[in-house]
Amino acid sequence: MTIQERLFALQDGDYGDFHSSLLPGFPRGYFIGIRVPVLRKFVKEYKKEEEAREFLTQLPHTYYEEYMVHAFLIAEIKDYDTCIKAVEAFLPYINNWAVCDGLSPKVFKDHKPELLEKIKQWIPSDHSYTCRFGMGMLMRWFLDEDFRPEYLEMPSAVRSEEYYVNMMTAWFFATALAKQWDAAIPYLEKQVLDPWTHNKTIQKARESFRITPEQKEYLKTLKIKK
Repeated sequence: MTIQERLFALQDGDYGDFHSSLLPGFPRGYFIGIRVPVLRKFVKEYKKEEEAREFLTQLPHTYYEEYMVHAFLIAEIKDYDTCIKAVEAFLPYINNWAVCDGLSPKVFKDHKPELLEKIKQWIPSDHSYTCRFGMGMLMRWFLDEDFRPEYLEMPSAVRSEEYYVNMMTAWFFATALAKQWDAAIPYLEKQVLDPWTHNKTIQKARESFRITPEQKEYLKTLKIKK
């Protein structure tokens, strides 16, 4: 059986209908309809097969779920250099937020200095999902014990007309406010971000359980009025 035949054997049509509604702009036929836990279980076995290595070279794919399998396979690569090569070969083909956010290699946690250099290249990219991926990795790995205030400059410099880029910038800064308030709040006080992203950051931060009531009230005063 081909990988497509194997994936169709896991199909849940109703879930495909639902999932396609989460990704507007794509035809219903782009989605086979497979729940994420089922896909992850499939990848757990598929990664052991020789065919899986060959699959990673077969871009572009036809179906959304093939891209998700690709992302999950990359996440399992244990050698950092091999993983980075696979990531950079894959990034130009990512065309939606779900695949972008589903790509999260485990090996990155042990190679943060090298990863940071790659993030510095990804965030300024003109390709929306390369940019989004870079911000996502900065948010995941560099807002805790490896944080430095200057890291906030990278996402703050992004200017885009793309909704999913600006949403990631807002998500990043809302998370930064929760984890590194003192470093992040000046970016709102000085209105460094574009107005839409600025206000969306405040909205997302005020929805967060990790922001105190006092902080939420202060954020409300920083909203840019249209």
